[in-house]
Amino acid sequence: MSNSVMSGGQPDRKVTMYRNGSVYSAADPFATAMVVDGGTVAWIGSEQAASSIADSSMEIIDLHGALLAPGFVDSHVHLTETGIAAAGLRLDGVRSAAGLLDAVAVAAAGLDATAPLLGHGWDESAWDVKDLPRAEELGRAAGGRSVYLSRVDVHSALVSDGLAAAAGLAGMDGWNGTAHVLRDAHTAARLSARQLPESARLGYQETALREAAANGYVALAEMAAPHICGMEDLRSAFSWNSSGSALPEVLPYWGQLAGSEDEARTILEELGVPALGLAGDLNIDGSIGSRTAALTEPYADSPVHRGTLYLSVDEAARHLAACSLLGLQAGFHVIGDAGLAGALEALDIAAAEVGEQRIRAAGHRFEHVEMADAGAIARLAKHSVTVSAQPAFDAEWGAPGGMYEQRLGSRSKTMNPFASFYSAGVPLAFGSDSPVTPLRPWSSVRACLEHSNPAERISARAAFLGHTRAGWRASKQRNPLLGQLVPGAPASFAVWGVEELMVQVADSRVQSWSTDPRARTPLLPALDTGSDPVCLQTVREGRELFAAESLRA
Repeated sequence: MSNSVMSGGQPDRKVTMYRNGSVYSAADPFATAMVVDGGTVAWIGSEQAASSIADSSMEIIDLHGALLAPGFVDSHVHLTETGIAAAGLRLDGVRSAAGLLDAVAVAAAGLDATAPLLGHGWDESAWDVKDLPRAEELGRAAGGRSVYLSRVDVHSALVSDGLAAAAGLAGMDGWNGTAHVLRDAHTAARLSARQLPESARLGYQETALREAAANGYVALAEMAAPHICGMEDLRSAFSWNSSGSALPEVLPYWGQLAGSEDEARTILEELGVPALGLAGDLNIDGSIGSRTAALTEPYADSPVHRGTLYLSVDEAARHLAACSLLGLQAGFHVIGDAGLAGALEALDIAAAEVGEQRIRAAGHRFEHVEMADAGAIARLAKHSVTVSAQPAFDAEWGAPGGMYEQRLGSRSKTMNPFASFYSAGVPLAFGSDSPVTPLRPWSSVRACLEHSNPAERISARAAFLGHTRAGWRASKQRNPLLGQLVPGAPASFAVWGVEELMVQVADSRVQSWSTDPRARTPLLPALDTGSDPVCLQTVREGRELFAAESLRA
């Protein structure tokens, strides 16, 4: 099989053979070799067959037992925020207000006198003493600079007195005179603190995209929205797709409310980007950690709070109807059970107005959906709504005594019901919500296997598909071969150094490995070792995005 034959008479098109490994493919679960012709998977098969077709015109990459698998798709990210978090002050290791102030003082010492200090990741639920610093204390620690420190969930922040004054926070909803800002005050502080020139914005986005490529991602759904950034931010993110840079594909979403079909068209025209939907972080409610997720019963650790509803049922219904008439994905950020109840009522109203078939055909998506009972899950399935969920949330906060239990008490046991979604036929796609949790896809797969509620665990195969093929489907991509490695499919994949391969199931009572060839189940990395597989290469449509030095050594 020569280069010229495989390329249809175009000998300048690169042909690469990967061999001596394991290829994750439904076409041949025991394949050890794959040939890529340009941007397409041309052949998958055995080592013996690979020997017979290999020739000197091909680049031959010896996998040395590595796994070659479809590339990951993150169904929910924020690229600029991820880049800012990577470059700014990391606060995930802080365990007290005093420790936070010390970290601010150290970081401020290395900044230009006029530069704002941006940080991310504090989580007071992990502190022994949960008192937060005051705005004037942050200002003093930073030497008078403006300070914006987003909470780990990015639904609230700590701000200095200087930033509060500059952003005009006094009197806004969510401002109580302390450093901790929520709702409207948080939005105003955030937009004030992150006013960025185009060059800085692109730099942060490139940082995030290169981090994603180094971790096996071939595409990421960017969830931009007016309360997070301006339209120019999404335009910049989308521009990477045509920049000529070897980076993952950006799948653009814009979370702006539309009250009618005409208004939806106007938003899309102004945006100037072929957005996949007016969906994503169009917030119906907030987050559990910031106590802004809308609940039917009060928070266990703050009985005066039930969270916040940012949209009315009528507003959400008009948005769903307008997008459905355009055949466009609509959707919302929704976490609390009261928030979900409102979203489901809106779906029913929109379906009555425009017809159930239009609702189902539009392929709407809800982000997070952490508190869903059996009735809610059945209604999501009825309307063919995709749930875009973040397994690492449970790994981070679902353990006994963790943030979920602190905020919700016994209600925390039923959160993130992945197995229940699957059982009811609700489409699931997984992501990180980076920078809320890091771009570490195998850790996210492991979180599905080790869910804090054993009844909601799913198999490694289901989790892997939810992080790969399902991500393409959730964004309504037309090519049915995306997320698969079969002849004719786009050559978008990653190569992983692994310790062991096996079939892993969710139920510990069932044997979790198989060597029986009759099972014909492709193998995945053993994830019970405590360490993630190491990314050796990431390829998108035949173009190398990342390669470890050891790949070709």
